[in-house]
Amino acid sequence: MKGSKAVFSLLEKEGVDVMFGYPGGQSLQLYDDLLDSSIRHVLVRHEQCAAHMADGYARATGEVGVCTSTSGPGATNLVTGVATAYVDSSPMMVLTGQVPTTALGNQAFQEADSFSIMMPITKHNFRILDPAEIPVAVRRGMHIASSGRKGPVHIDLPSDIQKTEVPEEAFQRTFRPYTVIEDFSKVPEVIKVLTEAERPLLLVGGGAVWAGAGPEILRLAETLMAPVATTIMAKGVIPENHPLALGIIGMHGKVGARKAYLEADAILAIGTRFSDRTAGAQSGLSPSTKLIQIDIDPAETSKLARTQIRLVGDARKGVAAILSGLAVQKKESAWTRRIQEIQKTCNCNTNLHSTPILPQKVIHDLNETLAQGAIVSTDVGQNQMWAAHFLKTKNPRQFISSGGFGTMGFGLPAAMGAKCAYPDEPVICITGDGGIQMVFQEFATAVSENLPVVVCVFNNGWLGMVKQWQKLFHDQRYSGTLLHGNPDFVKLAQAYGADGICVEKPSEIKEALQTGYKSGLPYLIDIRLDPEEDVLPMIPPGDGPATIIKGRCTWN
Repeated sequence: MKGSKAVFSLLEKEGVDVMFGYPGGQSLQLYDDLLDSSIRHVLVRHEQCAAHMADGYARATGEVGVCTSTSGPGATNLVTGVATAYVDSSPMMVLTGQVPTTALGNQAFQEADSFSIMMPITKHNFRILDPAEIPVAVRRGMHIASSGRKGPVHIDLPSDIQKTEVPEEAFQRTFRPYTVIEDFSKVPEVIKVLTEAERPLLLVGGGAVWAGAGPEILRLAETLMAPVATTIMAKGVIPENHPLALGIIGMHGKVGARKAYLEADAILAIGTRFSDRTAGAQSGLSPSTKLIQIDIDPAETSKLARTQIRLVGDARKGVAAILSGLAVQKKESAWTRRIQEIQKTCNCNTNLHSTPILPQKVIHDLNETLAQGAIVSTDVGQNQMWAAHFLKTKNPRQFISSGGFGTMGFGLPAAMGAKCAYPDEPVICITGDGGIQMVFQEFATAVSENLPVVVCVFNNGWLGMVKQWQKLFHDQRYSGTLLHGNPDFVKLAQAYGADGICVEKPSEIKEALQTGYKSGLPYLIDIRLDPEEDVLPMIPPGDGPATIIKGRCTWN
């Protein structure tokens, strides 16, 4: 069996059903054998979007997403998407074509050292110099991508290796499983702290979603009567309409979530790395607040010096171990009454009928029209923060967003990857007029591959988040942020064979959404927003909670 055929045979046995990619000279053999594979190929229009689609597929399903490119510029175009997945711990298999082994290092046409380039942004990296290495590389790579702290794995495939026969005995070789370190020895200490705490709080991150820990976290919250604040990556880990759900925390998070975080006397952090945009600054916490952390990555549990108790391992197993030892069912208390007060006060009106349209109204109408199984992806910037703040997500994996890397252009291809995974569920992309123009060519992919996603363009004519920072922190000195010459997005979508509508009044939003859901085509809704509306509340960079810019927030 030739090397390239072996790759597909092995991926099929691993359960792979779709691959996102773009062919080239050094992946011709791979694409020739793809014709005989059961794996669906989605031809993207730019390699970066192949990685984002594989990432969106992975985040929606929890399974490994697969993408491929040719050598040189094809591989380097993948880099942004691979780095996005790496920072957010999303499992991917990345296959790149490469010049023949005889030409490596000679600056051959379209040669790039993909192995070295991918090294800092992948969990593991293979360069295949012998076809006998292919079976272990694929099987072990899939195992590594989906084990422990998940992440992308890269395999570089020289074109001559793709054409060379793989020895039969190579398929029988085994590999040592990826070692996942676990240490739950301090669970009794955790139980003691949580039992004695008067004001416990659960801070939940993306690791809990990857672990499937939502049901256990909800049980723990209800047992302790502990409110739950989440990072953006954990939106929906418990239903956000639950009485104990505080919503997202961070620079643009809920004021109520931040207040509860600062008032808690014990915080159990589950699958979160305390990033600088969420709960990285610990200076506001009382010195007496006890901090407990569960994370599958030992490096993350050792980053924060003030963490008193550390559990290393899978979030679901860690929370289950705590639950099994808890002998109390906490009742209503001063803390639960305080949380109820916070919930009532931090309940902003989003049904705002203003012209130009306010983003809160768009999210309000999305909340009222989205089907139970709908998946929402976002781009990056103001559109992302408005969605994260106001959208009510009821289940994990229903909110897909680039967190740690903040990649503009992520939203549309990620939505398409999710739609490949769940063709019968509505998939909605929330993006900005800046981000959508980085990837608009993928409307061609959406049409040709029958991926009818609904794309809500939050169009305010600016690179909104950068403009907001210039407005608030640089004396309104706007530089490079006004988007002169935006196209007619609806006509552009229609030119690709999609459809759409321009919305300028709040009364038009619901009808446009309903039309988009039913259209059966990729559908773009160009929503003209008030360019002066900022994403608030906001904690200025480097400042504490006392300096929150509240905006429309009702907190006093």
